[in-house]
Amino acid sequence: MKRSLPQSPRDTAATVVLVHGLWTPAAVFLPHGRWLQGRGYRTLRFGYPSVRATLSQNAQALRRYIAATDASEIHLVGHSLGGLIILDMLRQEADPRLRRAVLLGTPCIDSHCARRLAAVRGMPALLGRSIGEWLGRGPAAALAPSPAVAVGVLAGTRSLGLGRVVPDLPRPNDGVVSVAETRLPGAADFIALAVAHSEMLASRRCAEQIAVFLDTGHFLHHEAD
Repeated sequence: MKRSLPQSPRDTAATVVLVHGLWTPAAVFLPHGRWLQGRGYRTLRFGYPSVRATLSQNAQALRRYIAATDASEIHLVGHSLGGLIILDMLRQEADPRLRRAVLLGTPCIDSHCARRLAAVRGMPALLGRSIGEWLGRGPAAALAPSPAVAVGVLAGTRSLGLGRVVPDLPRPNDGVVSVAETRLPGAADFIALAVAHSEMLASRRCAEQIAVFLDTGHFLHHEAD
């Protein structure tokens, strides 16, 4: 099973590993990668098979990727399923160089959309093995993160996307994930912005909040909606 390898490091300064979501390539994090580089971070994009591999397999792959990354301090940013993979990895023994993580539109508690779609004939195969394993664990499967890694959760409130065709998605939501589903017990901070689920990947407002959390361990709440 082919997975991406860490890029050759230019230095050992703080590094941010960006973890994409379901059905998307690592390249979706190119904009955030550039913006974070402008803030002085080195960025790496972790690519993984979001449909073919299980959540546990992808979390193990991320753990190995981080172990092979030459950096004195490492932060994580995950979008949607990418955030679940980060959380699953953090349930294991965390690399001591890990400092902070930001989850973007991650259904930490449950996913109304995923459960509805998984009940439709043929959809479980499309949703993939990572989502299938996670749904099989039951609601509220996410554990409180390790105190050694501060986790910030960013949710969206602009309801554009898949949720429009999935009945009864609770509001507010980002079009795919409801705000309530993103609430992670034990998170260091939480913020909601008027962005849709996919919009988070191209939002300068999200980029600013990510950078501030990685810098300080807190979001800029006066910028929230």
